[in-house]
Amino acid sequence: MGEFDLIRRFFQRPVHHAALGVGDDCALLAPRPGMQLAISSDMLVEGRHFFADVDPAALGHKALAVNLSDLAACGARPLAFTLALALPRADEAWVGGFAQGLLALADAHGCELIGGDTTQGPLNICITVFGEVPAGQALLRSGARPGDDIYASGTLGDARLALEAMLGHVALPLEALQAARRRLERPTPRVALGLALRGIASSALDVSDGLTGDLGHILRASGVGATLDAQATSQLIAARALFTSPDSSLPPDLLHQCTLAGGDDYELAFTAPASRREAVQEAARRAGVPVTRIGTVEGTPGLRVVDGNGQPLAARYASFDHFGSI
Repeated sequence: MGEFDLIRRFFQRPVHHAALGVGDDCALLAPRPGMQLAISSDMLVEGRHFFADVDPAALGHKALAVNLSDLAACGARPLAFTLALALPRADEAWVGGFAQGLLALADAHGCELIGGDTTQGPLNICITVFGEVPAGQALLRSGARPGDDIYASGTLGDARLALEAMLGHVALPLEALQAARRRLERPTPRVALGLALRGIASSALDVSDGLTGDLGHILRASGVGATLDAQATSQLIAARALFTSPDSSLPPDLLHQCTLAGGDDYELAFTAPASRREAVQEAARRAGVPVTRIGTVEGTPGLRVVDGNGQPLAARYASFDHFGSI
């Protein structure tokens, strides 16, 4: 199967948002009047972002999910995406599974594939996603103000726990491992929540590299500091019962390592004025995803992480960085 046969068979589809999709030298995408385009790119590299034996359908899902998560953090509605795909070989069964996972999530969010590139080489996936947001309504990292509440959506830390187990660092019961692995390999982009938070949240981003490191981006962009409640964040891991059972064999520090510095959650971390607490909860209800208040924005620069008694944690939890630690 040649390159263009592969594209026609697995990736060429009718378009609805775009003026012109797959097949020409450029796709054409026209935002509606009064709207701005939100654009983001993410790359997944075998051995760096995923294991070689990952289910191709799960990989297709995640490849798009991490990009849709960026749109969610901006409060943008998905429109379309491009796919650049390097394959060691044209394995029809693998490509078919990958395309199924990719396009099922695309259809669920009305986000259409409009172009890209394929080549032979080490397995590498790069997606660029396009969304739209009304002019002046995008959620940014730079709007947090002293006194704002800090929130996180959904659960945190389960993806990191799955990675620790898959690397052989900890042992998990089969059911717990399967649930955690689903969070690692099939994250849920919080698009509906991002849309619901427009006009409510003062800043937002998605948690991809770890809560403390990612939250630091908001603090730097906004010129503020914060105190984070480690007790509140530790409640967010779905596998909390594994840590709190009397016969648990998990390292005591692993709970905070997962929830504060674990990557691949793809939840939203955001800030909002304390006066908008009811509005935040109503937005969460409409989006169908829980949100938890986990800290407070402060005027003093820096991020302080405290325990349930308000005492600073002794350990420092560094988020993932491709070229070092944050």
